[in-house]
Amino acid sequence: MRMIRTAFVLGAGLGTRLKALTARRPKPLIPVVNRPLITYAFDHLLGAGVERFVVNTHWRAEAYNAAFPDKTYRGAPIEFVHESPLVLETAGGIKNAEAHLRGGPFWVYNGDILSTLPLEAALQVHHNSGNEVTLILRSSGGELNVACEQGRIVDLRNTFGRGGGFLFTGIALVNPEFLARIPAATVIGVVPIFCEMIRTGAKLGGVVIDEGEWWDLGTPEQYLAVHRARWKSEVGSRKSEWIATGAHLAADVRITGATAIGARAHIGAGARLHDCLVWEDAAVAPGAVLENCVVPAPGEMVGP
Repeated sequence: MRMIRTAFVLGAGLGTRLKALTARRPKPLIPVVNRPLITYAFDHLLGAGVERFVVNTHWRAEAYNAAFPDKTYRGAPIEFVHESPLVLETAGGIKNAEAHLRGGPFWVYNGDILSTLPLEAALQVHHNSGNEVTLILRSSGGELNVACEQGRIVDLRNTFGRGGGFLFTGIALVNPEFLARIPAATVIGVVPIFCEMIRTGAKLGGVVIDEGEWWDLGTPEQYLAVHRARWKSEVGSRKSEWIATGAHLAADVRITGATAIGARAHIGAGARLHDCLVWEDAAVAPGAVLENCVVPAPGEMVGP
């Protein structure tokens, strides 16, 4: 089976549902167990054979330079493509990065999800089916607004009255001819283009993968929930990663549950934290009692 070596990872979203938590960084850079969310996408894709990443940027683009100063991740190069003055949405972002996608098939992967779905089956289906685009679907976990019959997408958001039944995970395999369908320098999502493909009978396929985990980290509640789920599933030495090297905890601090504490964070004497996320450089006052909350870095809660 021929591997797909390039991935386009969406990094330009505004993260409005996370409100002030994305005031100073794009959502794909919020920490999950003390490392940027987007690195989980990178790891997932590296495991599927990807060798290079293209990431679009818009909001707080300079934060990507700070997170990846040498523009690599685990030896794989990252090419950042900036969108200005407007964020171009998914299809517009793909078109804007066309020159970086180098003519071959590529993955598209939302930078604000966390997933462990086995991707090999989707890769096999995409190669064997001749699909122009293959969407990875699930039968639960969110809005079930995609209709798929015998491997072919027949409706999105009930545009054609065919209903739904499946969730689009935000992960897809795309052949380069799809790029010709997207108007240049246009703010446009993929849904209208996919609907036109359905209308004209183009090969828009889907593969359902219900194994593994899939999380949308769109809200503070979902952000906390994914940490609780990961805490339950992790064992042994990996749990030591939840308190970063260089964090300062007073001797009588009590930490319980899915609590992650970032580098250089300060937790004052007598503090009690349960199921909390303390970002790098953040501070918790002595005697504080916190549960199910996020403590961001200094300045993060200030609006743009």
